[in-house]
Amino acid sequence: MRNPKMGRGWEGFGPDPYLNGEGAYETIMGVQSVGVQACAKHLIANNQEHWKYGLSANVDDRTMHEMYFYPFLRSIEADVASVMCAYNRVNGTSSCHRAGVLGPDGMLRKAGFKGYVVSDWGATHDSAAENANNGLEMEQPGDYIVVGGGVFGGNGLRRAVNNGEVSQARLNEMITRIIAPFYRFDQDKDFPATNFDAQKRDGSGPKNLRVNVRSNEHTALVREIASASAVLLKNNRTTTTGAPTGATVRGLPVALDRIKTIAVIGQDAKMPKLDCNEMGECNEGTMSVGWGSGSNSLEFLVPPIDAITSFAGSSATITSSLSNDLNAGVNAARGKDVAFVFVNAMSGELAFYAVVHGNMGDRNDLDLWWRGGSLVERVAAVCSNTIVVVHSVGPVSFSWSNHPNVTGIIYAGTPGEQTGPSITDVLFGNYNPSGKLPFSIADNEDAYGTKIVYNSLGFPEINYDEKLLLDYRYMDANNIRPRFEFGFGLSYTTFAYSGFSLSQSGTSYTVTFTVANTGAFSGAEKPQLYLAYPPSAGEPPKVLRGFEEVILNAGASSRVSLTLSQRDMSVWDVPSQQYVRPRGTFGIMVGASSLDIKWTTSVTV
Repeated sequence: MRNPKMGRGWEGFGPDPYLNGEGAYETIMGVQSVGVQACAKHLIANNQEHWKYGLSANVDDRTMHEMYFYPFLRSIEADVASVMCAYNRVNGTSSCHRAGVLGPDGMLRKAGFKGYVVSDWGATHDSAAENANNGLEMEQPGDYIVVGGGVFGGNGLRRAVNNGEVSQARLNEMITRIIAPFYRFDQDKDFPATNFDAQKRDGSGPKNLRVNVRSNEHTALVREIASASAVLLKNNRTTTTGAPTGATVRGLPVALDRIKTIAVIGQDAKMPKLDCNEMGECNEGTMSVGWGSGSNSLEFLVPPIDAITSFAGSSATITSSLSNDLNAGVNAARGKDVAFVFVNAMSGELAFYAVVHGNMGDRNDLDLWWRGGSLVERVAAVCSNTIVVVHSVGPVSFSWSNHPNVTGIIYAGTPGEQTGPSITDVLFGNYNPSGKLPFSIADNEDAYGTKIVYNSLGFPEINYDEKLLLDYRYMDANNIRPRFEFGFGLSYTTFAYSGFSLSQSGTSYTVTFTVANTGAFSGAEKPQLYLAYPPSAGEPPKVLRGFEEVILNAGASSRVSLTLSQRDMSVWDVPSQQYVRPRGTFGIMVGASSLDIKWTTSVTV
């Protein structure tokens, strides 16, 4: 996520390369553990939807390796089966036949990648020989589809082999790399038979068997993931006793036995429109996922209004205004014990130049859609216990967050089909939120240091002049304090850090410390490890280098260890084309976020 308005940023893990790498590694290990091939995408520097079918991302070698290739390096270390090359050009050459990225001596193979490279749909250009000889194994879908493609298809690859432009050895290598994962994952043994026909999406034909693979366990897991991912940004809680152990009067978690009237406000609380074509290209109702090829069917989605209504039962009277009409929202909220306001912002894939409510893939701005910010302010003016739930694909404006009547804010991201039950669990205390922001939330786009290129005479040349400074790295370097920083997230309980120590083993360093749950609720903390390089290294002021989840009952504590490897402390050295640890003094920090640093020490190497 080079820019917070990036259309497909919600499909990744944010702007930090280390976090993206760990997210990719764990995802691949999970997917492939059950015999399914994973595909890491989109290689490389694929960071906006506008002009993506031909723009050139111009990136220097060090930035390329440390920022944009690092997540692919971790994917390779997870032994990913395949990698998808991107639509955009890289330093002037198509991503799908850039030898320096895909070729025998390119970044991918030198890092140990053993799988196959597949093109994005129609991302191939020029000749079959150029693509095959420079590292592409599989072209999708094979035909020309306006934006490109049709290079291997239409007998293009066959002719290149017959003409001697692509060797038989290279063809055999391509085939081997494609077929090998099929056997590696035992997909030839007791693997589920094909039971759908992607060419007949209406469900017709003998191959569409309508097999239902859903289960109660699946639903429960999806619900838990959504609850665990919720980020508590604000909680001005007051209780009956004035102590944390008392029942909630204002704020979170809501004590249902003390609430008699509830308002549920905003179109983001209702069932979404389902007939928005196969890409989900609309935002009319609750937002659970962005649009595009990474979207999914919303058929089984449970919206917040249904889940809250079911949970409250006859214990409270619920009034709803399931639109973003400001006056209707005010009327619903006035005099209520609590008002839940649901707001959102959406983005997605450019696809065939789809414009969704005025946005063409990338968002136009950082505003909440449908006047969401105004809705919050108007509701808060008449309800002293206004709790806001934000469903969003990335950072949005929180200009209203300091309103005294906004007692709680939850950033719920893109939670999936169990959006209603999962947020209900959080709102009413059945699940203590433990999410941390994977990006910073600032008051304007200038705080991020990058731009989306919307207007251009032809495909633009986009120079990555910010180099290593994205998000909190840029903000730290420019003394910009965001509204909510990278790694931030509150809990219904409180945590204390103590007992820090640093040990060395070979070229690695390990920080050990204690995290204690000092509050009234069971919960989970996520301590984070940051590294500051010697000034001569030319790195950002600090970079993320580790994190852990610590689950604790109230009053409990646990020892935590976070390790810095030699590579964690290294930078990409362009002349030697390898990671090298610079000499000098390193700062080592442990914190609850990028700005809430609990302990700092240093080592000299």
